Amino acid sequence: MIVDRQGRSFRNLRVSLTAACNYACTYCVPDGKRLVAAQDELSAEALVRAVAYLIEAAGIERLRITGGEPLVSPRLEPFLQGVRDLGLVEIGITTNGQLLARKLPILIDAGLHRLNVSLDTLDAGRFREIARGGDLRTVLDGLQQARAAGLKIKLNMVPMRGQNLDQVLPMLEYSLEQGFELRFIELMRMGHLARDASAFQQRFVGIAELLELIGRHHAYVQADAPLDATALRYEIPGRGFFGVIANESVPFCRTCSRLRLSSTGWLHGCLSSTNRHYIGDLLDKSRDEALPALQQRLLRALADKQEVAFSGGATIMKIIGG
Repeated sequence: MIVDRQGRSFRNLRVSLTAACNYACTYCVPDGKRLVAAQDELSAEALVRAVAYLIEAAGIERLRITGGEPLVSPRLEPFLQGVRDLGLVEIGITTNGQLLARKLPILIDAGLHRLNVSLDTLDAGRFREIARGGDLRTVLDGLQQARAAGLKIKLNMVPMRGQNLDQVLPMLEYSLEQGFELRFIELMRMGHLARDASAFQQRFVGIAELLELIGRHHAYVQADAPLDATALRYEIPGRGFFGVIANESVPFCRTCSRLRLSSTGWLHGCLSSTNRHYIGDLLDKSRDEALPALQQRLLRALADKQEVAFSGGATIMKIIGG
């Protein structure tokens, strides 16, 4: 196991299958252009080999499959088939849900454990304004089918002033009624928002304001969460749970255990750092050749983590999977 001086190690791996996305969300891309696949994206077989090597070199236990939008990738099915036999504690996927109903049989066949669906509003018009792609009804239908299939579902919402702050309570009520756990994610200073402080501050909604808004309508208590959890978790007794990923207001850098692998073979140890470490050249090597070199690159990636708090980054979030 590779450990830094704060006792942090890599336990959770997020793998971006592709940089392509069928949405162009306002908080992700500034110009409304949908992201496309990179020309040098790794094959599913190479990505599976990368995960296997990272399990051995870093002690990875949990995998989350991301994008871009992972369900648009032709690598989805072979990647899932490859990683399901690697002995991971948990495999999950984060998706915008637009193709969920269509791809659900593949997810179920692969024995997927968890599903996170990004959904910022229940208003169809507002949905089109924020996502700049897709259809709300299709996402909601996919969620119902996934729920009926027994998948454990969390919803991810980014509250933004002037765009969807009035959707906080409707989204929470919908989640409680459906048995989903809603996660409010504070807007992050990534990509164009890292460069435009004014735009970020105008839209940002922090945990204190969210909890005050929720507290007017629901009594809640703080619930337990794992030490390295990104979310502060709360229970509404008799109804269910919700969480807040308060990356700005209540930083969790001191306990972060996340490592990200891009679809083009670059390791990212921290969202606040522009540093990245290429491992694509190791994936055609034997285990005995690859692992020592990989451990050295993991040490450098771990050193990229912030000491105390998230400070923003120029990287576009969708490229490295959120």
